[in-house]
Amino acid sequence: MTLSKNRKEALSKYDNEKSYSLEDASKIVKDISRLKFDPTVDIAVRLGVDPRKANQMVRGTVSLPHGTGKDVSVLVLCSPDKENEAKEAGADYVGLDEFIDKIKKGWTDVDVIITMPSVMGKVGALGRILGPRGLMPNPKTGTVTMNIGQAVKDVKAGKIDFKVDKYGIVHAAIGKASFESNQIVDNANELIAALVKLKPSSAKGQYVKSVTLSSTMSPGVKVETKSVDA
Repeated sequence: MTLSKNRKEALSKYDNEKSYSLEDASKIVKDISRLKFDPTVDIAVRLGVDPRKANQMVRGTVSLPHGTGKDVSVLVLCSPDKENEAKEAGADYVGLDEFIDKIKKGWTDVDVIITMPSVMGKVGALGRILGPRGLMPNPKTGTVTMNIGQAVKDVKAGKIDFKVDKYGIVHAAIGKASFESNQIVDNANELIAALVKLKPSSAKGQYVKSVTLSSTMSPGVKVETKSVDA
């Protein structure tokens, strides 16, 4: 496989076989992410779970102390009496039937959808469209709630939801390459602490098996698992 010039240059700046402390890994990712745009920093945490077993599914939310660096676009599907609350909290789109019709026609140009229990009957019909895109509201992630305003504020402030994939890996965006390295470290530790709290009692052996940091287009940098606050 021929490596691109940028990838060769990135790989020359660190040893991709070696594991680094979380602090050093975040500095390396910043250093190898010199692109014309501000790339997203991603973390991949491989857990010692078998997600095929219902009692080992790891899913939840976490509020990143420094946010994601991304301007999150939020749609609130609610009854008219909740519209002002949603708008005042900073929702980008607020309504119900007109947006349900738009989504049925293929519009999904938002990052998060928040709704309330009383309209879930209507929203549930959109499952085939929203589910594969990770946009389906869910009470477990706080996106089906009566407290619409707080939910919008939380998402705008950097609350993210995560879910282990079929390989036992949790992927999450935890900032931008323009962040200070200590901000990336803080966000990574916050996510890992949330994962540790959710460790299934049936999970055996080492729980946090590996951690990798990368940014958009960059190779991954391995993190020493003992350097994270797990």
